[in-house]
Amino acid sequence: MTRSFSLPSMTKPTLALSALAGAALLAGAAVAHHGWSWAEADQINLTGKLTAISFAPPHPTLELDTADGSWRIELGNPGLTQRSGFVEGVVAVGDEITVRGNRSLDPNEKRLKAVRVIVEGKNYDIYPNRIVTN
Repeated sequence: MTRSFSLPSMTKPTLALSALAGAALLAGAAVAHHGWSWAEADQINLTGKLTAISFAPPHPTLELDTADGSWRIELGNPGLTQRSGFVEGVVAVGDEITVRGNRSLDPNEKRLKAVRVIVEGKNYDIYPNRIVTN
């Protein structure tokens, strides 16, 4: 004998709406975190001394001390960053590097999404299809 289980009819619509709401919230969070909408379209170069580096997910980050102050540099996800060749050991705290990327739309926020990192003349293209050169 096979038994079947069924939810009360009032619970099914509530469950379905809850699932849809949850999916929408997760999708919104993913787009907000991984998108480029927070960054300007124009790209800039920043050169400075590396003061901190992290290769931890969700995005490796650098802290760069420039003539304009301290900047937070966000790289691509760990896999994308590794594929560019920019891996642990390529740079160390204290090294001078240049990053090219898109800065935050908020002029008071010193944050940049890097498309390229340049170390001793070598390019590490994290987002090669996004690099704009002047």
